[in-house]
Order: sequence, then structure tokens, then C-alpha cells
Amino acid sequence: METLANLESFVRAAEGGSFAEAGRRLGLTAAAVSRNVAMLERNLGVRLFQRSTRKLSLTDVGEQFFMSIGGNLSALQAAIAEAAAQNSEPAGVLKVSMPPTFGVMHVLPLMPAFLAKYPRIRPEWHFENRQVDLIAENYDAAIGGGFELSPGLVSRTLAPVYGVAVASPAYMSGRPLPTDPSELAAYDGIVMRSPRTGKIRQWMLRTESGTEMAGPLAESTVVNDPGAVRETVRLGLGVSLIALFDVLPDLERGDLVRLLPDWYADVGSISLYYASRTLISAKTRVFVDFIMNSFESDRLRSLRPWQKL
Repeated sequence: METLANLESFVRAAEGGSFAEAGRRLGLTAAAVSRNVAMLERNLGVRLFQRSTRKLSLTDVGEQFFMSIGGNLSALQAAIAEAAAQNSEPAGVLKVSMPPTFGVMHVLPLMPAFLAKYPRIRPEWHFENRQVDLIAENYDAAIGGGFELSPGLVSRTLAPVYGVAVASPAYMSGRPLPTDPSELAAYDGIVMRSPRTGKIRQWMLRTESGTEMAGPLAESTVVNDPGAVRETVRLGLGVSLIALFDVLPDLERGDLVRLLPDWYADVGSISLYYASRTLISAKTRVFVDFIMNSFESDRLRSLRPWQKL
């Protein structure tokens, strides 16, 4: 019996007119699609495509075969996915990329309950501040912000990202509090250099009413990791602008103080990414569902930056 992967590669290549387009739709490389189609042709003993350097076209036999199965493929995929979801226990290595600070603080605490529910899943967590290529690097999922949503990827928002100005009580002792974002330039600044672009991040602050003003920081200390920014602020070396969810426990304990409490930066959101293959693996599906359900009720999702902590 022919495999679904080979049939799916054939149908998508026929629809898109190229192995590359089929690969983008399936989350595979063009070479992988070509191999699947070649295997299908060998198994059937017929040539389904005429290939050239510029064009991919169906043969007469290929046209007839496409007409026979093309309309039935979606129903077959849905039936297999439904059966797999109900009858297979999620298992195997689950490879996930996530930012170090956010991952340790907000994702790892969820894992005991997740692994208790799915004991055959083996986590492989990669803590890194970069946008990974899920397909090329064989990741099942990734968590992060600002990913370029290439074809074949799905993005699900976990929580908004708000930047706030913070310092340690020791550093602010004897220093006047700033009254607007422009006054942040007068303090020792702790800034982050983007590992991806090499640039220092600049922040535009705003109020709930919509007033906007730049929040310049002196480049007194430069690091390349949000966790290092937080630790440097804790050590009393200056003022920084940092994601609210990275310092929320510190603010609540009083280890850090928030400056300009009416001002914040709207930085976007942190999201969960995964490949939108038709037959998503059981281990990835349950991970996505578990994380999304956990964050639905998580405080971070509903936290607003103008709330008093």
C-alpha cells in the first residue's frame, strides 16, 4: 500500500507546479518532495511528471492519477489524523526552542504536570535568544517573539510583552526619581545589544492615554541577554528597560523598583510557533494544547502595564 507522504507530495507538487512550492506547503525541502514522488513512481511503475530545469508538468498518466486521488486526499488525511489522535499515546523526543529567561521562569514550571500526563515524551529544551528554523533544524516547536512567519508556520500568542523601566532600591537611594522618559538618560544605563542585529535596542514609551516619548538610556553597561540585564540591574549598576514578565517577581518582592509607573513600551507579544503540517505529530499536538491552555489562565496574559503591582 502506498504511503500517505508520497501521495501528499505528489498532489501538492501537481497543484503547485513545482517541488519547491510543494515543500513550502508541506514543511519539507524540495529534495524531500522529489524523493517521495520518485518513490511513488517506482512503486507504481509509471512516470507521473515530466521534469526539466524550468518546468514540472504531469504526464497523461499523472494527470489521470491526480484526477483520481486529488479530491480524496483531504478526507484521507483527516481520517488518519483523527484516528492517530485518539489511538496513539504521545511519545518520543520533543525538541523545543525558547528564550532562556522566559523559558526558565514561565515554561519549565509547567513541565512536571505535562510530563506526568505524557510520561513517554522526552523533552529536549534549547534555551537560546534567536529565531530558529523549525523545519531545517528539526524543531517540533519554538517559543519567542518577533519570528518571521514563513510559509508553513503557525503562530499562537502566549502573552503580550511590555517594557518597563526598573532599578534596584540601592541604586535609587539618594537619587531623584525621573518624572518622564527623557530623564532616564541622566542615570547609568544598562542596555542590551541584539544577538541577531548587533544593534542596541531603543525603546519608545507610552502612557495608557496614548502619549509617546522616547526613553533614552546611557550605554554604561552593554550585555546581550535579557537575563543578564536583570541581574545587572539587581546588582545596583544602573537603570534599564526590560520586559515586565522578566522582572515581575522582583517588583513584587521589592528587590527592584519600577520607575515611571505610568509609562511602558508596547514590544509586541511572545508566541508559540510550530509547523502546520497536515499530520502534526501527537507529541507536538499535546504540547501545543497544554501550553496554550496553561497560558489561557496565566496571569501574564491578562497583566496590564499600568496596573499597580
